[in-house]
Amino acid sequence: MTLKQKVQVVLFKPQGSIDLQGGIALGDEMATVTPQPHQLWVIDLAEVDFLDSSGLVPLVQELKAARQSGCRLVLCNVKAPVRLILELTQLDSVFEIFDTYDDILTIANNNQSLVLAG
Repeated sequence: MTLKQKVQVVLFKPQGSIDLQGGIALGDEMATVTPQPHQLWVIDLAEVDFLDSSGLVPLVQELKAARQSGCRLVLCNVKAPVRLILELTQLDSVFEIFDTYDDILTIANNNQSLVLAG
C-alpha cells in the first residue's frame, strides 16, 4: 500500500513591478497565509515586467520562511527582464523556476521531486 500526501498549492500572482513598494505588498500578501508543512507556494510572475534589488529582498525572505515552515516555494512564468535580474544576482540557482504553472502542477500531481532541500 502506498500513501501519497496531497500537496496543497498556494498561488500568488503579483502584478506590475516588484520594486520596494511591490515587494512589500507581495510580502504582506504572503504573510496572510499560515504556512503548513507540504504546501507548495507558487509565485506566478506572468504579469510582472520589472524586478529590482529592493524587490528581491522580500522574495528571498519568503523563500527562507517557506523552507523553515516545511513549504516549497517556486517561481513560474518568469519574463526575460525579470529572469535577467535573477541570473545577474545568481538567484536563478537559489529559486526553483518553472516555465509554466502547468509544469508545476504536473510535478505536484505526480508527487515527484517534492523533497525539500534543507
